[in-house]
Amino acid sequence: MYDYLIVGAGLFGAVFAYESTKRGKKCLVIDKRSHIGGNVYTENVEGINVHKYGAHIFHTNDKKIWDYVNQFAEFNRFTNAPIANYKGEIYNLPFNMNTFNKLWGVITPQEAKQKIEEQKRVAGITVPKNLEEQAISLVGIDLYEKLIKGYTEKQWGRP
Repeated sequence: MYDYLIVGAGLFGAVFAYESTKRGKKCLVIDKRSHIGGNVYTENVEGINVHKYGAHIFHTNDKKIWDYVNQFAEFNRFTNAPIANYKGEIYNLPFNMNTFNKLWGVITPQEAKQKIEEQKRVAGITVPKNLEEQAISLVGIDLYEKLIKGYTEKQWGRP
């Protein structure tokens, strides 16, 4: 008899089973794969940890969570700081005040919000019908055209 049947040994299933077992519960974890960890599973190939299902980055700014996950595996400190090159102009991603300053010359978050709201009004999208309209209705025309549109076309190989 088990207290819990956990379908999937990915991050949620594995942590739930671990924490429940610490509290005296009996868990049965099933997964179609032969390993735990779900898509964040790594294989050791000649001394190198290889991300079997593609690269993964664990983000947190919470020390308690960082310490918790590091009890199971050693995590490398990493800051993901991508940039976008739009027609020779370099922009920070994710969007930040540097991005907004370069786009519009604004200095404060309030000025950036006002610029985005102005562009959203100009676009006049009340009920988005597709990804493009949804993005424009959230971030305005400039951010969409320069930093989202090309990225999604590159990502998916189609406009």
